[in-house]
Amino acid sequence: MSGPILNQVTSVKVKLGLLVAVSVTVASVLAATGAVGSVPFWLTVPVTVALALGVTQLLAVGMTSPLREMTTAARRMARGDYSGRVTATSSDEVGELARAFNRMAEDLAAVDRQRRELVANVSHELRTPLAALCAVLENLVDGVAEPDPVTLRTALDQAERLAALASDLLDLARVDAGKAKFAATQVPIGDLLERAVAEATVTGREVRYDVQVTPADLTVSADLSRLHQLIANLLDNASRHSPSGGVVRLIALETPAGWRLEVIDEGPGIPAADRDRVFERFGTLADTDGGGGTGLGLAIARWVTDLHGGTIHFVEPEPGSTGARVRVDLPREPRQQHNHLPSKAKEPVMTQPVDPAPPAPPAPPAVGVPRSPESPMDALFGRFWPEARLPGNVRAVLYSLGVGLLASIILPFRDMGIGSTILLLAAGAVVLRFSVNRRSRFTQACAVLCGLLSVTTVVRDAEWIVILCILAGGVVCVAGLVNGRSMPAFVLAGISLPLAGLRGLPWLGRSLQAVSGLRKSAAALRTVVWSVLGVLVFGLLFASADALFAKWAGAIVPDLQMDTFVLRAFLTVFIGGLVLAAVYLALNPPHVETRNGPARPVARRYEWLAPVLLVDAVFLVFLVAQATASFGGHEYLERVTGLTYAEYVHQGFGQLTVATALTLLVVWAAARKAPRTTTADVAWLRGSLGVLCALTLVVVASALYRMHLYQEAYGFTELRLLVDVFEGWLGLLVIGVMVAGITLKATWLPRAALLSGAAFLLGLAAINPDAWIAQHNIDRYTATGKVDWLFLQNLSQDAVPVLDTLPKEVAGCALKGYEPSDDDWLEWNIGRHRAESVLTTPDYLPCPIAPTR
Repeated sequence: MSGPILNQVTSVKVKLGLLVAVSVTVASVLAATGAVGSVPFWLTVPVTVALALGVTQLLAVGMTSPLREMTTAARRMARGDYSGRVTATSSDEVGELARAFNRMAEDLAAVDRQRRELVANVSHELRTPLAALCAVLENLVDGVAEPDPVTLRTALDQAERLAALASDLLDLARVDAGKAKFAATQVPIGDLLERAVAEATVTGREVRYDVQVTPADLTVSADLSRLHQLIANLLDNASRHSPSGGVVRLIALETPAGWRLEVIDEGPGIPAADRDRVFERFGTLADTDGGGGTGLGLAIARWVTDLHGGTIHFVEPEPGSTGARVRVDLPREPRQQHNHLPSKAKEPVMTQPVDPAPPAPPAPPAVGVPRSPESPMDALFGRFWPEARLPGNVRAVLYSLGVGLLASIILPFRDMGIGSTILLLAAGAVVLRFSVNRRSRFTQACAVLCGLLSVTTVVRDAEWIVILCILAGGVVCVAGLVNGRSMPAFVLAGISLPLAGLRGLPWLGRSLQAVSGLRKSAAALRTVVWSVLGVLVFGLLFASADALFAKWAGAIVPDLQMDTFVLRAFLTVFIGGLVLAAVYLALNPPHVETRNGPARPVARRYEWLAPVLLVDAVFLVFLVAQATASFGGHEYLERVTGLTYAEYVHQGFGQLTVATALTLLVVWAAARKAPRTTTADVAWLRGSLGVLCALTLVVVASALYRMHLYQEAYGFTELRLLVDVFEGWLGLLVIGVMVAGITLKATWLPRAALLSGAAFLLGLAAINPDAWIAQHNIDRYTATGKVDWLFLQNLSQDAVPVLDTLPKEVAGCALKGYEPSDDDWLEWNIGRHRAESVLTTPDYLPCPIAPTR
């Protein structure tokens, strides 16, 4: 629900205006604060957007939830379930609409309940006389009984009962349709009662009638036929419930407000709890019903009373008697002339029908339709990312915030080292802790690989390989969280991580509401406050008293100056939000596996085979050209192409890499379109694609050989080494495709490709790439005397121990510009630590050579 402040606002337009104003203000303040604190632009923008969205979600939650609840309730009503209600706490137009909707739902529920009871009770009333009439007629047809007067009288009685029921139902139908007419005339009450008693006498019931009218000439204005109908129904009800030989008394008397009619019998009476119920349609009670009524007489009597502007109800019997006593108070002149049934407020609703069989329950909701109101996020992400009302998780929010605080302490103004490793491992542990797929072997393998990749921050000083390992760890982590199985699933998983910050906003709101609902939160908050206060007070005292303690405290406690405080605050929100988004992804992964159904192979074999064979031919021609260039020598190549051999091998490496990647795409497309119904189909598939993969491996070998020659000619660099590793990984994928072609099972291949790619990158970090590059450049210098001193000076400190192996007269040229690091324990790094001993005690000479390429 929206907050109490917005709940008091009585206009939706004002609410929207306040929402926009607060969001813009928050965004502006954050942007200005970031500028004052010198926060980088790439950090200011996401934090500002995230917090603005959070404030908007916090204020706007509940503004539209009644509308969503109405939609859900309306769908349930369409299925016959009228129990849904809308929670309305606001005072605006949406709240008023919600309350009106609830009233409408209550009215519809009452109408639906009355309809079900009407069907059940009409069936009950019709069943008895129809069954009796059918039995009599069957006896007559079968000759079991003779058509004597007694038998015919029985059949006639049942038919008359059916006719009375039909007449009563017709009267009520006219009332409901507003067709009942009212014609007021002067009615002598004494004469009316005498005629009604005379008609009741012919029913043959053994009761006597006692009529008393005071004054004897009492005359009122009323509709004669309707008033006669009222009295006849009351007499019929009283005579049926009176014992044999009993007396039914009719008392009419004048009152100050009009006149009163009482009908008193000597029957068992009506319990006080049921005196209103008997005026409902088919409201006769099983224990008081004599079996001859239709269940509509008293309902019509009450309608006639209301039509004249009067009241009718059962009252306590006279002292010493047990019979029923119904009292009708009517005005001398009708005050109102209604042509419809009384309102539901005057007509109590039956709690149970008279039929022993209960009415049919409301239809259950359709399968797959949620009972909870659909949020805007549910409508936005649809079936791709359902939530199913994921409960809030306070621990997830607190753990993510803790990782953000840890990042704000470790990262600012420090190089990557042991602190970065601790941060990455803590973030990974938090995310894995809440992953619903943490028992999956693939997810566990991804977790182990991510942990190994994060360790590179404490092992290597080369930022390019460390950053690549961190990015690869993030990709592997996200793929493991969603437990993907295909390359499209991995791509969708990568897209889902930033979207999780938007998709998880409702869940974050529920988590924050859970914080306010914890009974122990106040005690926990007091504990935290007192603990922090104690540490601060005694820490400051000891820091001012002891220089060594102050030094240790300074290594742990960050600098809290204004500019650094802003930066750390932004970093806390950014890292904490990123971890929280990953936690939500772990708790509620999206449906990343696309269900496109089985592939539709082509009808004719040549449709896929011809393109594949043509590609094979192009590969063969290329390999022939490669062989010609190799056997023809450098002079032949330069004479034909005008390029040196070094230029020739450099020119084609990038294209060969692209060709290798495209080959994998060709194999995937052909495998989906090729039919496999016959042995010949499988043989052609394996043969053509196997030849293509084999030729691709030759191309991979050619590309690696070209890069080797180029490096020997122009030197070794990080990019050239990375491209070599990438090309080798593509070759491994081609081998995997060949294995899948042999077994005709490739479901394992996407996961293997992802994990092997991360493993290749981890292996590259393990060989210490900068040191490897430095060693090969030194070997090239020893062999040819060629080296790029400026390039060696730009390598990381991982290469310092290798560069120190150069002759002392030139080692200074390679180590020029390197300085020993001044790291604290959070920045400690193996690569920088190994270089420190070389740089602090140099035994090489100053560089005598100008650095030239």
